[in-house]
Amino acid sequence: MEITLSYIGDKKFEAQTSKSSFLIDAEKITPVEYFAAGIIGCTGIDLVALANKDGFEVREYSVKAEIDRKLSIPYKFEKLHIIYSFEGDFESIKAKRYILSSLENYCTTVNSIRDSVKIEYTIVYNGETIANCESIRSGTADSLVLEDGFGGACCS
Repeated sequence: MEITLSYIGDKKFEAQTSKSSFLIDAEKITPVEYFAAGIIGCTGIDLVALANKDGFEVREYSVKAEIDRKLSIPYKFEKLHIIYSFEGDFESIKAKRYILSSLENYCTTVNSIRDSVKIEYTIVYNGETIANCESIRSGTADSLVLEDGFGGACCS
């Protein structure tokens, strides 16, 4: 992966990837906010991909991140609570399995910070809370289980 960032003036930057380009306007959205959006966006992509692989559709999906940061520079993330809300026509155990597969295996952004940030999740599926402030297992890349029956359904 390679990303190039060019300053174009007035606190604006153009990011160029191998696939596309986009504008970062630091006056409106900070790099930390982009980072947080990338984290929760990654798990959303995984959820949809894992459900689709099983022949299901995810509807009414939204996700929220509550982030606690250190009070001193560099203001690192200390705790991340991800709150998922979505609907579907599959069993709630599958909904939880899809989220955990993303958080513990597939989502690159979450797995890049999980050794230094406490990560919790809440799942509201079809209007019912099926997981509330649960923590993901901690560990290093050596201890991760990379195969859970989905065969790497999503992104790298």
